[in-house]
Amino acid sequence: MNRREAVQRLFLLVGGVLSPPVIAGVMGQVLNTGESVMTTAGQEALIAEVADIIIPTTDTPGAKAAGAEKFIIRVMRDCYVKDDQDKFYAGLAKLDADSKAKFGKGFMDLSIPEKNEMVKLSMTNDKPFFLRMKELTTVGYFTSEIGATQALEYLPIPGRFDGSAPYKPGQKAWAI
Repeated sequence: MNRREAVQRLFLLVGGVLSPPVIAGVMGQVLNTGESVMTTAGQEALIAEVADIIIPTTDTPGAKAAGAEKFIIRVMRDCYVKDDQDKFYAGLAKLDADSKAKFGKGFMDLSIPEKNEMVKLSMTNDKPFFLRMKELTTVGYFTSEIGATQALEYLPIPGRFDGSAPYKPGQKAWAI
């Protein structure tokens, strides 16, 4: 395998992990210079609740504490075209409407087990919305200060490179 082929395979591998708009969002770039959906405080709170079900508070703070919803809203606004934004926010509204239909109350008012059930239903009923929400939540969380320093191992000033450093049992993955 030559160098060019190796680089192409690497880009295919990385491209399958994160979508280009999310990578641009992490880099702080703006891809969408056209119209954007203006989010409401209610939508922002709903995004925070769904993100917190995806990455809940355990022995480390969850997605809501990390402010993942701010990342999600910014990346949707700056890196996705309006049509994709409309689909995302329609999926969010559908999740809330499905919660009202199933439990008689909106997603925000559900108990944790009910929220978990609704998110699991979203995985099958509205898979494109769920996959985008999950991708944005995980990237937003692990690129936040809380995610990088409390959920991952963080070394602000890296030492020497050791490509074969052993992990200790229970050690966190490294933040980059």
